Amino acid sequence: MTTREHARKLDEQDLLASYRQEFTLPDGKLYMDGNSLGLAPKRGEKALFQVVESWKEHAIDGWTEGENPWFTYTEALNASMAKLIGAKAHEVMVTGSITVNIHQMLSTFYQPTNERSILLVDELNFPSDIYAAESHVKLRGLQPEKVLRKVASEDGYTLSLEAISAALTEEVAVVLLPSVLYRSGQLLDIQKITALAHERGIIVGFDLAHSIGSIPHDLHAIGVDFAVWCNYKYVNGGPGSVGGLYIHERHHHKLPGLAGWFGSDKAKQFDMSHDFTKASDAGAYQIGTPHMFSLAPIKGSLELFDEVGIDAIREKSLQLTTLLRDMVEQRLSKFGVKDVTPIANESRGGHIALAHPEAARICKALKEANVIPDFRAPDIIRLAPISFYTSFEEVVGMVERLEKIMQEETYKKFSNERNVVA
Repeated sequence: MTTREHARKLDEQDLLASYRQEFTLPDGKLYMDGNSLGLAPKRGEKALFQVVESWKEHAIDGWTEGENPWFTYTEALNASMAKLIGAKAHEVMVTGSITVNIHQMLSTFYQPTNERSILLVDELNFPSDIYAAESHVKLRGLQPEKVLRKVASEDGYTLSLEAISAALTEEVAVVLLPSVLYRSGQLLDIQKITALAHERGIIVGFDLAHSIGSIPHDLHAIGVDFAVWCNYKYVNGGPGSVGGLYIHERHHHKLPGLAGWFGSDKAKQFDMSHDFTKASDAGAYQIGTPHMFSLAPIKGSLELFDEVGIDAIREKSLQLTTLLRDMVEQRLSKFGVKDVTPIANESRGGHIALAHPEAARICKALKEANVIPDFRAPDIIRLAPISFYTSFEEVVGMVERLEKIMQEETYKKFSNERNVVA
């Protein structure tokens, strides 16, 4: 069989194929950028307009009246969200943004002492995580060059467990690492890292931006102390979507480092007392009033995850990315396109990262060919076929277009510089 015929057979066997109709797809384009921004779920759009209608109908009383009162809207999402990360519902809160939630978690957990002052991160992490970590070091009167330790990468794309283990010394107070590295797609071994950290008395947290909604997690059972994430990638919550945080129940006694009135016990919140009475669960680590219009689409999207289950999502994702990387090896390696995502299924997330010196201009050529990729400086093309709405035949079509671009060198008519938004 040709690859396209094989892809069509896989599409015929795809148990998730019907969910493609649940999304608004870009007309005439092959969308491979769901790891940056998921496409719009129709149920998410419906949930958003329900909030708009509730505002129109109830005005201020929308906080307590209507089908989905706003005052407890976030709490109503927690059980579904918890399934995506293997947590208990009361350990999860849909709130804030990913960076705000990092600030909340570090302000709560990073309490340096003379014996333990190191905040451990990694040199490949997304810049916002590093900015947040640096700010907490400085706020405590410490110098980043002395106490902000970065796990080094041997190849510029991945992190080894050995390097992480070596960095987890007795001076480390908190470690914050990504679950999946945003450039290469490497999936870290959360269970082993957590065990190593806890053996040495270290608090461990993860940024799940590139894994939530793509791979299953088991955070509670593993004992991860905290985690943060965004919901606009694989969870399809929309641009600027409200993020989320997880904090293991054994830490729920801790006062939030950044207190705000929506972290109050809900029965006490409108007492308007200046004495903070924290919520007894992860809700304590909220700060301000929920952004309802950015929150509502998550509700509709989570309905889809409840129906399908994260295990089925992961199974199809691995099939899609396996097909993609096999075709890359067969058709694109001769052009110097290098697959830098780890090979083993247990070591990779939901996207495939291709390295090439001309990556920026290749991405521009792909867009001209009606393929939506993602560029990450200095030399990475990220491609993310999404289980809910990408077909196997689309993966084949995308690689065929990329092969033609490389054969005909049409990318050379573009500059090899990123656009303002890459």
